Formats: sequence, structure tokens, C-alpha cells
Amino acid sequence: MSHKQHIPINKGNYSMEGPEREERFEAARGDGWEKEYREYRDSWTRLPLAQEVADYPLLVDAELSSACNLKCPMCYTITDEFKSKVAVQMMKFDLFKKIVDEIAGKVPALRISFRGEATLHPKFLECLRYAKDSGIREVSFLTNGSRMKPDFFQELVAAGADWITLSIDGTGAMYESIRAPIKFAEILENVANAAAIKRERGLKKPVLKVQSVWPAISEDPQGFYNTFAPLVDMVAFNPLIDYLGKDELTPYVEGFSCPQLYQRLVIGSDGKAMMCSNDEEGSISVGDANAQSVHEIWHGEELNAIRAQHKRLDGFKEFAPCRKCYLPRSIREDEKAVVDGRTITIKNYVNRSQTIGT
Repeated sequence: MSHKQHIPINKGNYSMEGPEREERFEAARGDGWEKEYREYRDSWTRLPLAQEVADYPLLVDAELSSACNLKCPMCYTITDEFKSKVAVQMMKFDLFKKIVDEIAGKVPALRISFRGEATLHPKFLECLRYAKDSGIREVSFLTNGSRMKPDFFQELVAAGADWITLSIDGTGAMYESIRAPIKFAEILENVANAAAIKRERGLKKPVLKVQSVWPAISEDPQGFYNTFAPLVDMVAFNPLIDYLGKDELTPYVEGFSCPQLYQRLVIGSDGKAMMCSNDEEGSISVGDANAQSVHEIWHGEELNAIRAQHKRLDGFKEFAPCRKCYLPRSIREDEKAVVDGRTITIKNYVNRSQTIGT
């Protein structure tokens, strides 16, 4: 490999926090398994930069539900193409248990969400509890928060949830224009009640993170931060990416090679393993967890061939999902915001509209 490679780590989601709150967030995530947590996070960076394939992935994404109860205007799940390719379904509990039984003690982190709203799964709490009882160190999920009433949050705590990310795009009328039919007062009350329960019980976990797409908060990032920072452990944002597949000219960074091929394995609700978490349509299958082990898929011919292609100069361009992906895209840093006196650089993608729904 003679060319210089660009392997971005954690590109696309950006903290609005200062160093002190970021450190507290990390400490809370690692509470109770500090040494292993440090090793896990170090490996998250080290393995992709070294292009080293560990015995098991560091994170497994097991999609409990590909169904969602919202129709957000910037989400790929609303497109006809997505609907024609991805079945709306729930992961079978036996398959979930099969995955967990294998990876417990070998894979430090499990995310039980992907494209849909995970809490719609009829056995969501049972899945969460099974994973934690089996010894998975960090079980996390992304949610729109619509189900997170106090009673349900208490059950999440009891089941052992470690990290919950809430997608909350903006405040007030902006939020309601995106996340209909949820009302902003309702979601704010859910978050406030969860914060109160944590505070009253002296809980560090689950850590709570709120994130928004940037254009939903760009007019008043300080107001968004002031609303949620007192209630959660981290407030973050991400620039709008081409989820709807409308962009044509997408300039790339030089020498891109994907980090995810050494970090995580994504298994859809049907059991099919995907190349990465950005192949939302599952267009490139690398295995089937119904018939194969996670270990077999992780070291299989399909993934190894993709890794080899990514080591070649611009090899990623051989794959349609990679050409559409935000990770190899060039960014522009010409937009700034100020939050609590801190200047935040908005890393928008070149030739990418920051208008929701485009």
C-alpha cells in the first residue's frame, strides 16, 4: 500500500459540550468497567487506523425493528426505494438470543437499534434484559423518545440500559414539523422525567444523549443547548447528509478507507449482515446470522474482500453504498456557532443542501 490513507474516526456527529462535560459523559459510560472501557475506546481508534481485524467486532448492531412510527422528511425510510428493498419487521427473539449468546464476553458493546424505532419491538425490554444478564458491557439504542414515559424509563433502568440517544430535531414548531405527530411539550416532558428519575435515584446510567440535525437548530443553537443540557449528559448535532439519495456531485477526501470494517458488524432485523451501518438498504450482504455465527461473518470472504478493496486507492468507489456515504465526502468548515462562549465549527458536506427534506 503506497498511497496515504484517510481513515476518519467518529465523523459526522459532533458534541456541543465543553471538555468537562465530555469527560463526565465518558466516565459515566465506563462506570463499573473502567479498564475494559478504556481498552474498548482505544481499540475503536487503533484497529481501523492499523486496519487490523480483531477476533470479534467491538460493536454489534442488532436491529430489533426496521419499522418506525414517524415519517421524518429527511429520513431514507420514507423513500419508495427503501420501502421496495427493506421489509418492515421485527427481529425474532430466538435470533437475538443466538447473537447475544455468542458475543457475550467477546464483544463489549451491543446496539439494539438501526433503521427503525427499536422500542416498537414487543419484546424490547426482554431483549435488553437478556443482553445485560448475559454480560454485554454496554447496551445502547437510538430512539425518537415517543415511548419514554416515566414507567417505561423505570423499566429501562431495571433492565440495565447503559446509553440512550434521543433524536430530537429542534424545539417547538420546528421539532413538530419534523417529528410529527409527537408534540414538543411531550418529548420535553419525557426527557425531563427521565432526568428527574436519574437524579432522585443517584443514577449515572443510562447516560442520556440528545442529538439534532444541524439545520433544525442552526438559528438558535444556544437555545437548543439551554433546553436540554440541564437534563441530559450530552447534547450533540450532525449536519444533514444525503439520506434521500438526491446528490449527484459528491467530492471525496483523498485516499479514503472505511473505519467501520474494523469496528462493528450490523445485523438487520431479518438476520442479514450488512457491509456497514451506512448501507441502509442492505444492498451488500456479507452473511446471514440465521445460519452463520458472528465470528464466521466477521472473518468471512465477503467482508475480507471489501476490506481488501478499501485498501486500494479509491477502492471504496467500487461499491455503490460507499459512493453515497458521508464518510468519504469532503467537508467545508465555513460555518461557525457559539455555545456558552465556545466556538463550534459546523462540518457541513460539500455540495450538500442543509435544507430539511432536500
